[in-house]
Amino acid sequence: MASADPLDSALDLLRRLNPKDTSAHVDRICSIKPDLTEDLLESVDVPLAVRRCPKEKRDYLCCDYNRDGDSYRSPFSNEFDPPIEDGEGILPSERVRRMEVKANEAFDVYRELYFEGGISSVYLWDQDDGFAGCVLLKKAVTPGNKSSGSWDSIHVFEAFDRARTSHYKLTSTVILSLGSSGDADPALGSMDLSGNLVRQVEQDHPVDDDTSHIVNVGKMVEDNELKMRNLLQEVYFGKAKDIVGDLRSLPPLSQAQKDRDTQRQMLSDMGSR
Repeated sequence: MASADPLDSALDLLRRLNPKDTSAHVDRICSIKPDLTEDLLESVDVPLAVRRCPKEKRDYLCCDYNRDGDSYRSPFSNEFDPPIEDGEGILPSERVRRMEVKANEAFDVYRELYFEGGISSVYLWDQDDGFAGCVLLKKAVTPGNKSSGSWDSIHVFEAFDRARTSHYKLTSTVILSLGSSGDADPALGSMDLSGNLVRQVEQDHPVDDDTSHIVNVGKMVEDNELKMRNLLQEVYFGKAKDIVGDLRSLPPLSQAQKDRDTQRQMLSDMGSR
């Protein structure tokens, strides 16, 4: 019998664990099996980490697409932190870097309009027949000492140049985590709702200049994220609410039984009149 592939086994294990702790689970697997580190970091979407650009004094988001070893490239300074040797060879070309700067400015406005806070980062890189990139958005809230929530969206796209048009492939991943310890109201108990959702889309759009790419990608990201947000709200949250409502009752069972007996007695009295 052939032995299972270690990477497949690791991915299967991660799918069965709490998505909120994916980063910690990946670190533990990498410490046990170091040769899987690169493949796991490329294959698994984890909640986005935040770093501060030492040169521009601004926060940016970290992912596998702006990473080289243990260093991460800032979208503001276009420099790796910590610095790496031969870093110039893996930086985007001058044309793609100009688009990257404009894209960061555009999605910073998008972030403020839709999320009213949080952090956004955009990274682009060259490809033989076009370019590719990723749009990262993160919003974390702590409305109370005993509750928390975070939204991480990762939009990875490829743009293939055509005559007066461009073909785009977009893969969007949303990682959502909501939690409450229940200490504020022991009757409510604790809650942990975490998970991720992935959607893909391919579209063709007209292109006049490099600015058109930013507009086209922006529309696709906005549409895809809106659809995923509505899906989470209407399907997943709605279904979870129905299930919890059927399985859990805040009043004691004795009180619920007493209420049902009272209701039956009232119906019986009304029927006998």
